[in-house]
Amino acid sequence: MKDNLLGRSIVRFTFMEHADNIRVGNFVAHDKLRSAQEKMITEGIIALEKEGFLFAAAPTGIGKTAASLAAAIEIARNSDYPKQVLFLTGRQSQHKIVVETIKSINSKLEQEIPDVKVVDIIGRESMCEEVDRITGKCSCEENIVEGSKQKRRDDLKELILQSPIHVDEVIKIGRKKKICSWTAARSAVRECDILICDYNHVFIENVSESSLTAMKIDLEHCILVVDEAHNLPDRIRNGLERRAIMKIFRDSRLEIDEYLGSKEQEIKKLDLSELKDNNDIYSIKKALRQMTKLEKQMKIWYKMKENDLVKSGKKDMKIPTIDFIGEIDSILKEELNIEINNNYSILKELIIQLRRVKVDQDDDDEKETASTRLAELLAITLEYLHNNALVLVFDLLGDEGRVRSFLLDPGVISGPIFSSTSGAILMSGTLFPPEMYADLLRIPKSRKVIMTEYDSPFLADKRPILVAKDVTTKYTERNLENTEKIREHILAVIMNTPGHIAFFSPSYALMDDVLGDANWLPGHIRIIDEEKRMSKSRVNGIVDELLNERRNKRQILLAGVLSGKLAEGVDYPNNILDAVICLGLPLAPPSARQDALKDYYVGRFGNNKAWRYTSSQPAINSILQALGRPIRKSADRAIVILLEKRIMMRQFRNCLPVNVDIFESPDHNRTGRLTKNFFKRNPEPATERE
Repeated sequence: MKDNLLGRSIVRFTFMEHADNIRVGNFVAHDKLRSAQEKMITEGIIALEKEGFLFAAAPTGIGKTAASLAAAIEIARNSDYPKQVLFLTGRQSQHKIVVETIKSINSKLEQEIPDVKVVDIIGRESMCEEVDRITGKCSCEENIVEGSKQKRRDDLKELILQSPIHVDEVIKIGRKKKICSWTAARSAVRECDILICDYNHVFIENVSESSLTAMKIDLEHCILVVDEAHNLPDRIRNGLERRAIMKIFRDSRLEIDEYLGSKEQEIKKLDLSELKDNNDIYSIKKALRQMTKLEKQMKIWYKMKENDLVKSGKKDMKIPTIDFIGEIDSILKEELNIEINNNYSILKELIIQLRRVKVDQDDDDEKETASTRLAELLAITLEYLHNNALVLVFDLLGDEGRVRSFLLDPGVISGPIFSSTSGAILMSGTLFPPEMYADLLRIPKSRKVIMTEYDSPFLADKRPILVAKDVTTKYTERNLENTEKIREHILAVIMNTPGHIAFFSPSYALMDDVLGDANWLPGHIRIIDEEKRMSKSRVNGIVDELLNERRNKRQILLAGVLSGKLAEGVDYPNNILDAVICLGLPLAPPSARQDALKDYYVGRFGNNKAWRYTSSQPAINSILQALGRPIRKSADRAIVILLEKRIMMRQFRNCLPVNVDIFESPDHNRTGRLTKNFFKRNPEPATERE
């Protein structure tokens, strides 16, 4: 069967049409498979057998983690040469789920089949007790006799490989026995079947270069499983986002000066006078002169850009990469007072020197020096100097000018990576439409690609979606009457919902505007607001608070923003949310970056796809993420209310999955009745509320 969605012909495998190929292999985690889960395993095997790709738009509850692992391990174990599975996830909560799933797989294996070995790692800063920024050494094994260190690491390595163990447990054991859990885990990777780690280990260049090489991982012999794959394009983009206010040039100069002093003291103490050390000092002094000159001259350049921005009347503006790099290169040439070919050799030497700078830092929250940050911005801009996949934007941070780099096309990084692998499964509840993500990530078209939207056996009944047709957040229609109608819908949901409600807005400003002083809300309900920079512990504390308030039969309105921490990435357990209200459409506001992104995608995909890929689809997917929060398993139920009439317009309605059932509400009275009837049909499950 073929669908022609967004202009691409896509093969969609159905269960009956491929009966001769249906097999789920030996590595299933559950005694009984759901039909969608069985189909996902089968399609995963079919794709990976050809070193191809499965794009799985798989809603919560079908068992996609177990399905992806079953398919990936089956192919890895039955290949002509050994393959490893890299399970990539940006959420630490998912690590535990993967480990428990592999435990379940091992418990069901036939006796003659070896257990699946897994290594679970997170960032070194989290695994080691303390890492010295200057030496790069950790304090995990302080005061341990050198001869016993390797034996201790080997013991922990054996424990890791013996049976699946979560990284938190590995860290706990390591700290108790004075072993570096990070070193032990990395040494175990070459002997494992599955490595659980962050996206960065593969898709962020400066991380992957050190990480994969050190762990002796060859992507050519790896199968990737990308969890929450809808986040991957932005994660790759963020990997190349750098920022520089004028202060970075001053701070870099000061750091080089400090580094020079440390080097001179080091040589003096050791009484060294070899040519190499003299050359080191010469190079540092040269870099110091260059940074002194840059600090002075770039002030003029920044001031000119600030004036240009003011004249434009805009909040930001695109600047040519050659403008920024060319100015710095000209200043460096001027410092030498010579004319040379325009190969940026002097700039490249400065970048190398900036990366070498090591200084003590008082700010424990700042992991990188100013020198490193400046070096990375210069290196990235130089690399993409003649490639419009990266854009520089100038704006103001307070009263100071700022240069920011943005990668427009994540595919320039992910395309070659996926091409070098033995295939991949990319999955998410909001990987919709799958072909958009295949386009954005530049999946090789020469390889087999299967794209499937899997049906949920329970979402239609357990999570109805109601669209209010009398309200909007469209700027030209924002007025007091519209705000009052929005409040009436919210009040109708509160008065007819037995438990907690989440309310997600496109922005903090709109959230504050609608909620106001909250005098219009009933006195029994309490509001918990999302904070702009919430720590992980605070987020976990909110979940615990919701559970506690439910036990005390008190109702909470959880207020946050779409694409924020509370609307994405948090699993609300035990059906703790009874309703989710999403306000408006979180369309990207006008900006130089957004304009550049749209223009770039028009060139790649044409007008229609460019609009969908950069505006309408990301907005809808942000809503889909939020409305997926309350439903985590088949017994859960919740009602979803979308307060935005524009969702019913064709350009937005077509961005929703085909299996989404929508009910329309002309006013708050209908919203109240439909909410009340839903909870009559779906009362609180007693076992979930104890």
